[in-house]
Amino acid sequence: MIRPDDLEHCREAIRHGSLSFHAASKLLPAKVRDPALALYAFCRLADDEVDEGEYQAGAVFRLQDRLDAAYAGKPHNAPEDRAFAAIIEDFEMPRALPEALLEGLAWDAAERRYDTLSGVRDYSARVASAVGAMMCVLMRVRDPDALARACDLGVAMQLTNIARDVGEDARMGRIYLPLDWLAEAGIDPVNFTRETLPTNDVRRMVKRLLAEADRLYLRSEAGIDVLPLQARTGIWAARLIYAGIGRQLRRQGFDSISMRARTSGAQKLGWLMQAGARTGISLIMPKSAVIYAKPLPEVAFLVDAASRAKPDQKRASSVLDILAELKAREAGIGTDRPMA
Repeated sequence: MIRPDDLEHCREAIRHGSLSFHAASKLLPAKVRDPALALYAFCRLADDEVDEGEYQAGAVFRLQDRLDAAYAGKPHNAPEDRAFAAIIEDFEMPRALPEALLEGLAWDAAERRYDTLSGVRDYSARVASAVGAMMCVLMRVRDPDALARACDLGVAMQLTNIARDVGEDARMGRIYLPLDWLAEAGIDPVNFTRETLPTNDVRRMVKRLLAEADRLYLRSEAGIDVLPLQARTGIWAARLIYAGIGRQLRRQGFDSISMRARTSGAQKLGWLMQAGARTGISLIMPKSAVIYAKPLPEVAFLVDAASRAKPDQKRASSVLDILAELKAREAGIGTDRPMA
């Protein structure tokens, strides 16, 4: 069980660090909201350490140690770690899920780039859908079809994030747009990071990302409507708030380089009200056949892990491979060139 003081610390961390999730979490029942806040606080801590630290590879290795300690029942003496260890025990959280998140953060530390949209979905599965699958575990949902739709929602949200942050990422030397899209437009990645401009070609790429996100948002809705009733409004709110960022990008002409898409408090309130209405509609509408759609190939391992709660040795090996790759780079054995 999560200690009250650790939970309060996690609540404050999310209140200041993730406004969208904090707003949506208010609509979750306490039995889901409290562990969800602790989960997001741990994930936020992990993301910030890798994203903002000067020594990214070292941050990944430290996170691996913290994950090992939490699963050994001996968490580090920090509120996020103690709370996450309590979640592991209370909900039998499959280790493959947080480990997938760690793998995605390691890809960030290794400055990995992605040749195709499928590669971007691979990355999104790890840094976003893994969290969605963990949220399902917190709701005691282990049905593979519901998990697949939760993973759709995670990928959609991450694609929205990528579309919103194209300029910001490029100025830091990061590219999450598919490299084959850049090649089709005749854009050299090196030049793109040196001089990032909101050209028509770049705007079209943002538009394509958002179109894929919208497709997955629609698929995810069938999954939201089979979640426990008290949790539906909160997840609907998260879906609507993130999709709202995409709509703001459209109003900006898909320019995420010279400006940043922001949504207002009034808009969020509107989406919260709409989430309540969508939950009410779910009570009278029949189950959508979309619930039975196959999971995206890139998220299938997450669905398997969450539904079966069994370790996947192949996946564990994949995580170890990228950690070994990072260590090789740190030792000067690897290449300094960003990996595709």
